[in-house]
Amino acid sequence: MVRALAFAAACVAGTMGLADAAAAREVVPFQASISPGTIVIRTGERRLYYVRGDGTAVRYPVAVGKPGKQWFGEARVDGKYVRPAWSPPAEVKRDNPRLPNVIPGGAPNNPMGARALTLDLDEYAIHGTNRPGSIGTYASYGCIRMHNEDIVDLYERVSVGTRVVVTP
Repeated sequence: MVRALAFAAACVAGTMGLADAAAAREVVPFQASISPGTIVIRTGERRLYYVRGDGTAVRYPVAVGKPGKQWFGEARVDGKYVRPAWSPPAEVKRDNPRLPNVIPGGAPNNPMGARALTLDLDEYAIHGTNRPGSIGTYASYGCIRMHNEDIVDLYERVSVGTRVVVTP
């Protein structure tokens, strides 16, 4: 489990209230030929879409990888975790050697937030954040960050094996 959770990003400061975060999530028309139940992340928009079967999707604001840290392609959800512990990947640890080797789940300095959906691609995940002000920006080392209220909502909608498509 520690290997599966050895990912995520350094965060930027900021806050957002619970009501603001919930208001940011919305159901929107979605006409792409994508199977229902798929997660689509449009990096340039800094938005994640959970495709429903009725021509709509639930759209969430997200933080995405910094320039040079982004990735594109397909992955699958390979794990679901509640308040996960976090072990900084080697690249993050090199950039910030003062980080501890493990930050316990639920700790205020844990960047994983309330939930994490690990992906079967490298050390990436879709997860909550302890820095909600980073949402809507290019902030991570490749992970997709969501408001904690939004990752809890998405977590309940998806299962292990869910397809994830990341586009520019």
